[in-house]
Amino acid sequence: MTETTFEAIAATIKWDENGLVPAIVQDAASKDVLMMAYMNRDSLKLTLETGETWFWSRSRNELWHKGATSGHIQKVRSVKADCDGDTLLVTVDQTGPACHTGAYSCFHRDVSPQPSSDAAAPAEDGGRFGILSVLETVIAKRDAERPEGAYTTYLFEKGLDKILKKVGEETAEVIIAAKNRSPDELRYETSDLIFHLLVLLREQRLPLDEVMRELATRHVAKMRTDLGA
Repeated sequence: MTETTFEAIAATIKWDENGLVPAIVQDAASKDVLMMAYMNRDSLKLTLETGETWFWSRSRNELWHKGATSGHIQKVRSVKADCDGDTLLVTVDQTGPACHTGAYSCFHRDVSPQPSSDAAAPAEDGGRFGILSVLETVIAKRDAERPEGAYTTYLFEKGLDKILKKVGEETAEVIIAAKNRSPDELRYETSDLIFHLLVLLREQRLPLDEVMRELATRHVAKMRTDLGA
């Protein structure tokens, strides 16, 4: 990136009186908000040049490279400014926890009022397939935090070969269930397969959104073919 190019980018940002702009960091795969920090011109330039997040520490009055000490670096997928140019959205591939407490996200303290007993479950709140979004977040947290004793932690620590083995096993179980003409067995085994596929997508840092986008693209192409377009 040339100096001229960066200056053109920096000119579109509405820096505050201290030369800072808030930067919201979002997990590129799960879409969870991980943290908020501040950038100045130098940290934004370093972020764009290195492909990893840099921020300005207001308490230490210095630049800081996220994960330089902990190893929990953030590989940048994109940097966008909002319509007013006074806030940045940085989507990243997060390594380990984003929060210094060891939590997956800095936004892990729920201060909202407790829902009533007849409130909709999280899966219902997200519509028909809301549970997939819930599972994607849970799996992302397990990947980052690696709680001891959790099955998902076990899968991530064993690595890709183990995850692929489980996907293969669950695929075979789905086939057997279908051959058995057992709806209950098929429902159970399909649930296992979907869960392990979501774990695989997380390991590969492939957002579920991209799979949905691929399906939508194929649907549109099929419709055009059927219509002779």
